[in-house]
Amino acid sequence: MSLILTVGVGADLATKLGEQHTGKVVHLGVEVLDAPGGLVAQVEEAAAPLAVVLGPAVPLEAAFALAGRVDVAAATSIVLVDADADPELWMAAMRAGVRDLLSPAATDEDVAAVLERATELARVRAEAARIAAGAGRPDRRVIVVASPKGGVGKTTVSTNLAIGLALSGTGSTVIVDLDVQFGDVASALAMAPEHTLPDTVQGAAATDPLVLKTFLGRHPSGLFVIAGSDSPAAGDAVTADQVARLVDMLSREFRHVVIDTAPGLADHTLVALERATDLVLVSSMDVPGVRGMRKELNVLEELSLIPDGRHLVLNMADPAGALSMADVTTTIGAPLDVVLPRNTSVPLSTNTGVPLLEAEGRDPVTRGLHALLARFLPEQEDLGRGSAPVLSGLLGRLKAGGR
Repeated sequence: MSLILTVGVGADLATKLGEQHTGKVVHLGVEVLDAPGGLVAQVEEAAAPLAVVLGPAVPLEAAFALAGRVDVAAATSIVLVDADADPELWMAAMRAGVRDLLSPAATDEDVAAVLERATELARVRAEAARIAAGAGRPDRRVIVVASPKGGVGKTTVSTNLAIGLALSGTGSTVIVDLDVQFGDVASALAMAPEHTLPDTVQGAAATDPLVLKTFLGRHPSGLFVIAGSDSPAAGDAVTADQVARLVDMLSREFRHVVIDTAPGLADHTLVALERATDLVLVSSMDVPGVRGMRKELNVLEELSLIPDGRHLVLNMADPAGALSMADVTTTIGAPLDVVLPRNTSVPLSTNTGVPLLEAEGRDPVTRGLHALLARFLPEQEDLGRGSAPVLSGLLGRLKAGGR
């Protein structure tokens, strides 16, 4: 049963905490600050409570000092209760180790939201501790989804992969729209986020992960989203160095970072690939697309920018087309890993903003996307470069040499 400690919290807020928390809430008076060992001793005795809520009766300087000590000593969220939480106070509080702010007149919804964030933070810290102890996979995966040219369904693949990872329960996931001029990840997810990519690489967000997280959009699936720029001019202001810092920070905070890139090999894409654990390279089943995939693979090979996890995806495959699977694999010079057929489910998904892996349909494209997702899930770790492509639905007709 999780525990919450409060110090100097008013009666109304204490009642709401008790109503919104399913575990135990222990209310302490400010005199605990002067007891031997102070609040740190109380936290240690409570075996890392979910949260410590410091009320207005706790002097601000003392609250900051305690927050820093407790935040280091235990995987506990420090919540400060203050009626005048202006931006300067919020910034100072976060740097001191405070993880959330509450008004003394907070609503039930406010309290529930703070407890939800505290629970998520505790889960992330527990996962990080487990990985550090060697009990699990040491895999902070950075997945770059790229294509040599536009119009091949790269964003469809990116958003579905990110949604699938977010829903898989294997760890926190964020998607970054790195098509700095014309990215449409937000549109593909039917989101209208308040902040976009330029907001995340400037000011305090560029150096402080806690500030950065306030600029992330949140999809109902639990996926975190960094949307593309509002305008090409704003996107052009984002530098490759800023992208590098952003990806480094996200890879420390999230288990899965999915990056949807612009077509081709812009500087932003290259710095992302320098940090990538996986590359998902997407092509359509036409001569320009297939030749472009071969050229991009050649260039990345020369630059030593192909990560160990390489996944070749053929999208919009059509058995009635002019190319056969043998033509495609011969031109690319490597086997395909996942083949997605042309299907009417895709434009419907794009127009409604509901990814196929969220809708959980039975069409062949959804099955193919599940096959791609499986390559990133723990039980599928043995799937690596060069494994046989997954053929589904109409793709059973696309056998090597057949037209």
